[in-house]
Amino acid sequence: MKIGVSSYSFSQYIKSGKLTQLTAVAKAKELGFDAIEFTELMPPEGVSQAEYAKQIKAEANKCSIEISAYLVGANLAQKDNSAEIERLKTSLDVANALGAKLFRHDVMYGYDVFRSFDQALPTLVAAIREVTEYAQTLGIQTMTENHGYICQDSDRVERLVNAVNHPNFGTLVDMGNFLCTDEDSARAVSKVANLAFLVHAKDFVKISFADRKNDEGYFETRGCNCLKGTTVGQGIVPVAQCLAILKRAGFDGFVDVEFEGTEDCATALSEGLAFLRTII
Repeated sequence: MKIGVSSYSFSQYIKSGKLTQLTAVAKAKELGFDAIEFTELMPPEGVSQAEYAKQIKAEANKCSIEISAYLVGANLAQKDNSAEIERLKTSLDVANALGAKLFRHDVMYGYDVFRSFDQALPTLVAAIREVTEYAQTLGIQTMTENHGYICQDSDRVERLVNAVNHPNFGTLVDMGNFLCTDEDSARAVSKVANLAFLVHAKDFVKISFADRKNDEGYFETRGCNCLKGTTVGQGIVPVAQCLAILKRAGFDGFVDVEFEGTEDCATALSEGLAFLRTII
């Protein structure tokens, strides 16, 4: 396994102007990561996403660091999702310019069109197949993530991948995100480990519904418990167990740190990387 970091993990520094997505490449290398993934490129004014992707790729080559993946949002649960499909194909062209061989897109955010996940499933499957077939022509594998409350439980992720039934489509297994639907991380990872194309190492601290009066800085799970991001290895996610499960399933790809806490991001990422090195 190789340990990468998400550009999203540098959000503190990017929002403050201390870093950009481009300069985050060298910072990731400085911290000791093997790779960096990117979420929704935000180029400076006058620069297209495709051109920015080429700049980032050149910087990664200069720094001798790999680009593990490109991640974008998407809502395919629409009666007419043709525009969203075309947008994802354009995003795949950006991923290709980056040199990323893995591409994650979301599938569904809410019940505004369909009343249930099962009702939306046929629509999702048809769209995902079209996207992944285009990606395959570029040599890129596509995946969904346990993300967005609806398609986040391990059983729904598994059902979606099985329904798409395409060798080019799998899942990004985020070991922390299962907690957002109040699911046990180790049990959930064990159900989808064989479908993993990419892994996110993420950690949270949690308070229960009964303790919500102390929920400052937290966000709600689907079941109204509360989570707050923290340094990998310092929360309640059984990171070592999850990685052992993935290794047993044959996973040997990128494990990218995704940090969402309030601690200084560079310090948290450095500590999280050191923790992962002791495991891997």
